Amino acid sequence: MQKSGLATATAVALALCGAASAEARTTVIYAGQVITDADKPVQGPATVTVTDDRITSITAGRAEAPAGAEVVDLGDKTLLPGLVDLHVHLTGDPGDDYRAAAVDPDEWGVVVGAKNAAITLRAGFTTVREAGSAQYTAYALRRGTANGFIEGPRIVAAGPALSIIGGHGDVTGFREDVHAVLDQGYTCTGALECAEKVRKASRAGADVIKITATGGVLSQQARGLEGHFTSAELQSIADTAHSLGLKVMAHAHGAGGITASAAAGIDSIEHGTFADDPTLKVMKAKGTYLVPTLMAFEGIRERLGKGIYTPTVEDKVRMTLNDVGKAVTRAKALGVPIAFGTDAGVFEHGRNGGEFALLVKYGLTPREALASATTVAAKLLSLENEIGRIAPGMSADMIAVDGDPLSDVTTLEKVGWVMVRGRIAG
Repeated sequence: MQKSGLATATAVALALCGAASAEARTTVIYAGQVITDADKPVQGPATVTVTDDRITSITAGRAEAPAGAEVVDLGDKTLLPGLVDLHVHLTGDPGDDYRAAAVDPDEWGVVVGAKNAAITLRAGFTTVREAGSAQYTAYALRRGTANGFIEGPRIVAAGPALSIIGGHGDVTGFREDVHAVLDQGYTCTGALECAEKVRKASRAGADVIKITATGGVLSQQARGLEGHFTSAELQSIADTAHSLGLKVMAHAHGAGGITASAAAGIDSIEHGTFADDPTLKVMKAKGTYLVPTLMAFEGIRERLGKGIYTPTVEDKVRMTLNDVGKAVTRAKALGVPIAFGTDAGVFEHGRNGGEFALLVKYGLTPREALASATTVAAKLLSLENEIGRIAPGMSADMIAVDGDPLSDVTTLEKVGWVMVRGRIAG
């Protein structure tokens, strides 16, 4: 009886495995040319085969599709890896009044985020790093896009940023009793408390730790753009995060705050507006990435003087505009790795691709600009074996554009076809 039961169970298991195998989705994609890796030459006509969510083969020419496969014919379009934006705020839109924090529930952030996730994906960005949100909004979006419930990119989420009390990232601009109600619990003072808040963020579900290492442009605090955390606090944050297997991204504008962050082992500097040569040399020595977010300043510039920002914010905007982009030129000259990030949410989601032309304007080649949003970004995320290239075994994250982005990066501003995790968008 036992042998018979075992045989029956085995037969059922084999049948189920066979059924699962038979249900595997195969998609065959024909493209006029393919960029498999930003560091490699463009290939001629090719066939890319996808099984479920994985790339399984790349064949020169037009290979015959297996029976039952879905066929996508992209004509003469260029197929390339899905793009990565390392700095977005999906749960917000540009021009949002800072007082909305006291009015809108967190659930509204998920609604806004679902809208923006779809827009971002259709713009060609198949992976994003969500760089600061309410406690669980980005985590909900992360789960929704992963499960296919919400159309959107792969989301690497930070959750609330760590900040000093009253600094950029903290709730400011209200009465103190209102601050107490709106406080998310991620400010810290001293190395011990900062370590505690990193652990709290990790426990809550953060994929990466976001900190505001200096003052910021769009917050209501009027203390300039220099360093906020002490060196001891920065070291505690970096060491604690790394002990948990998490990287740290630091919003930072002023050179002193950037230098202190890099010296402490922070993994990436976001914005880096006033990074000078001595600062960039520290970043180079420590392997710290620069994520310039040049499009953020385009969005801010477009809204300056229109009554959208408070006088406090407008004063800080004018402190930055003459220096935007200079750090990119210096960073390239000194060999600091430059990774793609836009700060979408400060400008309209979906315009992320405009960052490419700005990177080229300030000294990157088109190939380097594309690498910043594919292979370089993937390495910063420790996902280089998952995204950033078209190769067997990689996640089926691909886009198609007209023309050759290695000669004209503006082609990346108009993406004609998107696949993420083997699912076609739109």
